[in-house]
Amino acid sequence: MSKILIIEDEDIILEPLSEMLRGENFDVVAASSGETGLKLAATEQPDLILCDVVLTGMDGHAVLQSLRADPAIGRTPVIFLTGQASPQEIRTGYSLGADDYLCKPVAWPVMLAAIRKQLAKARPA
Repeated sequence: MSKILIIEDEDIILEPLSEMLRGENFDVVAASSGETGLKLAATEQPDLILCDVVLTGMDGHAVLQSLRADPAIGRTPVIFLTGQASPQEIRTGYSLGADDYLCKPVAWPVMLAAIRKQLAKARPA
């Protein structure tokens, strides 16, 4: 069972998303801040991270930069899930090392396909 860490500071998104992923047989770990998400990434060693860009305190860009700088978790696939949909925001996310960038609202089949694609790419052949 793949473990997914969700870093999202809005409970109205975090709770349903967690439940939907559990319904797809993913092991879900949730964090409501970037700082907590980084700690959980280090201790839980998730297979994939879904991260909002706009977070209270440490934003998603800073989270991603910290993740990529840590050799123990730096190769974990990260998908940004955010309302920040301008071309510049998307370009920034990719330039920082995001593996995918989904703009809210996103259709469930699209999100699930992105998650499965990144998990498949991350698995050793």
